[in-house]
Amino acid sequence: MMTRAFLLKALMKKTNHLISLNGFRSFSITNFSRCISTLILAEHENGCIKAQTVSTVVAANSLSESSSISLLLAGSGSSLQEAASQAASCHPSVSEVLVADSDKFEYPLAETWAKLVDFVRKQREYSHILACSSSFGKNVLPRVAAILDVSPVTDVVKILGSNEFIRPIYAGNALCTVRYTGPGPCILTIRTTSFPVTPVTADSESKKATISQIDLSDFKEDSDRKSRYVGQSVQDTERPDLGSARVVITGGRALKSVENFKMIEKLAEKLGGAVGATRAAVDAGYVPNDLQVGQTGKIVAPELYMAFGVSGAIQHIAGIKDSKVIVAVNKDSDAPIFQVADYGLVGDLFEVIPELMEKLPEKK
Repeated sequence: MMTRAFLLKALMKKTNHLISLNGFRSFSITNFSRCISTLILAEHENGCIKAQTVSTVVAANSLSESSSISLLLAGSGSSLQEAASQAASCHPSVSEVLVADSDKFEYPLAETWAKLVDFVRKQREYSHILACSSSFGKNVLPRVAAILDVSPVTDVVKILGSNEFIRPIYAGNALCTVRYTGPGPCILTIRTTSFPVTPVTADSESKKATISQIDLSDFKEDSDRKSRYVGQSVQDTERPDLGSARVVITGGRALKSVENFKMIEKLAEKLGGAVGATRAAVDAGYVPNDLQVGQTGKIVAPELYMAFGVSGAIQHIAGIKDSKVIVAVNKDSDAPIFQVADYGLVGDLFEVIPELMEKLPEKK
């Protein structure tokens, strides 16, 4: 058996550096961190990569100083290839874009997508698999985790290292630090509002990742698949997407009817913002459930968030607390929303909104 002195002498001869045994161990750990490779499930629509996916890339960049990041796109047709081309230059940290072009992925079914992720992982052995905390990511990644028999870390708001993360618990009232020690790949869903995208320079935009078509000849779907795609309804509107809008106008149950909720829509149009709603307003049938804001809806972080007739339940606050400026209007002076609002007005929304509409300049 080699003695400590003999080992040190051998190391000095080989590297021409004075190095201790402890230093040698730390060097091995550093090398391991540099081998981090991340697979991100990319969301795209009409040939464009969604902004949430780019925020997920920003989060993946925090895992290590130098890591390999790959985007996985699936679907069929020309729109998929257009999205892949955009994905190749969406962020300078992306090193590769993987494209699964097949009719099998025409619809976002979790069973098919989970099999695809496992298929790609077996070929490349990724250390981390990420998706944004959207309905798509929260639908697919838990199934992937079940296939790989690992525990996913959901709704990550901060990355401390390659295996240490912070996520909210108790409806956002507390933050929990999680250290992943599992044997398999680390699976994360990312709260994208916590990872804003910074503008890239012209030099960064010129850098494009390689685009690779995945060979699906050996890919096999489950013969006993228990789900099928029925349809998807999308509102035909020129308003910005709720998850990435700079201005969000939200209405609560106090609006009392579908007709009254149109006041919120008109105000949003005048401000060039998106429309949101509380769970109570959605349950009452005033608006579709894809406009719900909160812990069980969409997490938003606009520059301006305006809430009309919103009491401020803990689940709703959890979905808006990252907003830059929060404005609340409510008749109840004790409404919890005023505790987090930057500006609050105790008043009747049926009087405040028309007055506000009159004083706002016409949209050009």
